Amino acid sequence: MLMVNLQTKISFLLKAQCNNMNAILIKNINVVNEGQCTISDVWVKDGIIEKIAGDIQPSGNYREINGEGLHLLPGVIDDQVHFREPGLTHKANIGTEAAAAVAGGVTSFMEMPNTNPPAITQQLLEDKYAIGAATSVANYSFFMGVSNTNADEALRTNAKKDIVCGIKIFMGSSTGDMLVDNYLTLSKIFSESEVLIATHCENEGIITANKAKYPDAADASFHPLIRNEEACFESSFSAVQLAKKYNTRLHILHISTAKELQLFTNFFPLTEKRITSEVCVHHLHFTADDYGQYGNLIKCNPAIKAKENKAALWEALLDDRLDIIATDHAPHTWEEKQLPYQQAPSGVPLVQHSLPLMLQYVSEGKISIEKMVEKMCHAPAQCFQISKRGYIREGYFADLVLVKLNKPYNVTKGNILYKCGWSPFEGHTFPSTIETTIVNGNVVYENGVVNNTIKGARLLFERG
Repeated sequence: MLMVNLQTKISFLLKAQCNNMNAILIKNINVVNEGQCTISDVWVKDGIIEKIAGDIQPSGNYREINGEGLHLLPGVIDDQVHFREPGLTHKANIGTEAAAAVAGGVTSFMEMPNTNPPAITQQLLEDKYAIGAATSVANYSFFMGVSNTNADEALRTNAKKDIVCGIKIFMGSSTGDMLVDNYLTLSKIFSESEVLIATHCENEGIITANKAKYPDAADASFHPLIRNEEACFESSFSAVQLAKKYNTRLHILHISTAKELQLFTNFFPLTEKRITSEVCVHHLHFTADDYGQYGNLIKCNPAIKAKENKAALWEALLDDRLDIIATDHAPHTWEEKQLPYQQAPSGVPLVQHSLPLMLQYVSEGKISIEKMVEKMCHAPAQCFQISKRGYIREGYFADLVLVKLNKPYNVTKGNILYKCGWSPFEGHTFPSTIETTIVNGNVVYENGVVNNTIKGARLLFERG
């Protein structure tokens, strides 16, 4: 498999799925792509966008979708999710969370290794890919995990750089026991990795010291005091220093503080950056003032912090110091979240509602729809060098989302698709509705229903 070139793999992928393909003509739709909104027709055949033009008149059998009054977006690519399989499937599994993803317009995801067992061997990693192939309605990729003792095994990912999204290092403890604090391990990975390294950055020593300051922390309002700005900055700074020392391709996940923003630049286009960053929707939406209402439901790592951080994150997102919008979707059961603060796990289920939330900010004038598409669709494809996804282009895979901007959507218990069954947005009305989601040319979500009979594809990467 590794000896086959990338184009052959793409051809094989298409042939393997073509029995499920339908030709689709989307008429008169507002296409949002590469900084522009234009009315056009889009012709999809055999999983590929074949033509984008006015008044397309194809022959043969096909389905026609009337796009008048709708916007067509590239499918969202979420570069950070936790779908909990294997081993934690009482919380979620790849199939259930992928269904929730497509219901929210997310057509591709990259999933994290802190499952049970953690994906810290190449065989365990491939086991997850097998689950994805069998159960995921969305396209999928899985990160290789690092522990203090598996550096050589993790670096075998170099041989899979066109079929694995990257290597994940927890430089701060989170859900699972995957903290990497051995400097020799970190140096070896940073110096020898040929694939992107994604990091969770929180300094464990600072967190431990802060816990000692607040031994009787009674509720989630203490969370940003324990996992504070300094813990995030010191760890992110260390990761950046390692990356600069070894010229590593580094991507720092879920930036949550104003102080960390000094580590990133907008002097270069994304394709030229060696160090990139991500912001998550919950850090753009909630602040520490919201713990009184939501409590443990918004307890997550890194913590949601004081409102001045949210303001700084928005500024950095809009001026391109922050490159990608993602979710860090991390479900836990309702019962687990009702435990006392110090026992309740960290993480928030978000993948179904990230696009509706950002479309809300579009409606409020906080961000343009073109910029939103750049950060949720184009930038992940560029950052990870994903092959032929993330754009509405002729010759690209037909991963598409049809949205109605002026059709309110109320989140209820009945339409939450996460296996955990809850969302911090339950009862909230978003101003826009995800009407239809298309993955590899297949309609997988429409009229509130997910078609789980169709499966997504393994993401491929174009790396030198």
